[in-house]
Order: sequence, then C-alpha cells, then structure tokens
Amino acid sequence: MRLVLLGGAALLAVTLIAAETKVKMESLPPVVQSAVKELTKNAELVGLSKEVEKGKTMYEVETKVNGKTRDLLLDSGGKVVEVEEEVDINSIPAAAKQAIEKKATGGKIKRVETVTKGSVVTYEAAIEKKGKSSEIMVNADGSVHK
Repeated sequence: MRLVLLGGAALLAVTLIAAETKVKMESLPPVVQSAVKELTKNAELVGLSKEVEKGKTMYEVETKVNGKTRDLLLDSGGKVVEVEEEVDINSIPAAAKQAIEKKATGGKIKRVETVTKGSVVTYEAAIEKKGKSSEIMVNADGSVHK
C-alpha cells in the first residue's frame, strides 16, 4: 500500500512539474506576444514559460528591471493576473517587514517580493536558516497570508 501511495505521489509531482514548459516568444498566441512586448519595453526579458493551472493555460514572463526580478503571470488573453516584483525590505509596510524579520531571526533574508493579484498585495520573503531555505508570505498588517 505504501509503495502505491509513494508511486502515486511521485507521478503527481512529475505531472505538476511537466505542466510548466519553457516556450519561445513566437510560440505564444499573438495577443500574449503583444502583451509581453508591451510589458517588457523597459525590462530585460529573462524567460517565458507556459503552464496549466486548474485547467487554464497561463504564461509566465520572467524579467529584470533595474537589476531586480519581476515576474508576470498572464492569462491566454494577455491579461496580467499576477505580478511578483523583487523589492527592498525597507520599502514594504512596517508590520510586514517586522513579521518577515521575526521569521528570519537567526537566519538571513535572501529576497523580498511584492505579490500583486488584482488589488491584493502581499509580501513574500525567501529565508535561509541553518542551511535550509523557506518562504513566508504576509499581508500588509503582518499576518501570515494563506
């Protein structure tokens, strides 16, 4: 029984990983190509990938702006669904900064990003502690985002 469960979990993991594939600009739908060109005018295009989330095809656009990462998630119509943008920790709300710093106590904050979905903005940090990496996502008030 355990082997069946482990095999199923491994198959699921491979399926999830396989759902995201690197793509080239010319293979994107024309409306998505136009959106990518417009959104990357003042940015360096680092990579493009296509992924299927909950049965919907999405396109991830990885960019760099002024040396910081900015990733955009577009739907098949070229509309921006989510933006993840690397920021300085001192630029985020004080309560969010405090929550991230508390979580990182005894470790190091490797990266902080704002994550914008529609009008909702959250703050995500990559933390390294005792050789292990973790992430935390918090709201502006410092509460953990679920």
